[in-house]
Amino acid sequence: MEVKEAVKTALGYVSDTLSDEELSNLGLEEVVYDDLHETWKITVGFSRPWDYPRHSIATLANPSLLERAANRTYKIVEIRDSDGEVTAIRNKDVAVDE
Repeated sequence: MEVKEAVKTALGYVSDTLSDEELSNLGLEEVVYDDLHETWKITVGFSRPWDYPRHSIATLANPSLLERAANRTYKIVEIRDSDGEVTAIRNKDVAVDE
């Protein structure tokens, strides 16, 4: 399986699986090939409606602030290289700078 095919599979899988959650900003974050297990580990990121802060006077006056303030969720999609089957989807913990 080529990397582009693995990425397309991961993005499609997340989009389809979470279709009821109104995802936005879906995109590729990271690609890792695991030689030992012969699997692709594709990290995708996205936002959901509840990831955006509530409206405030500042965001109503300047909607671009709302877009920048959105949180993102990251999922790792594991895909078996031999047949392209998705074998797992799990959360990716991301450290937050303080």
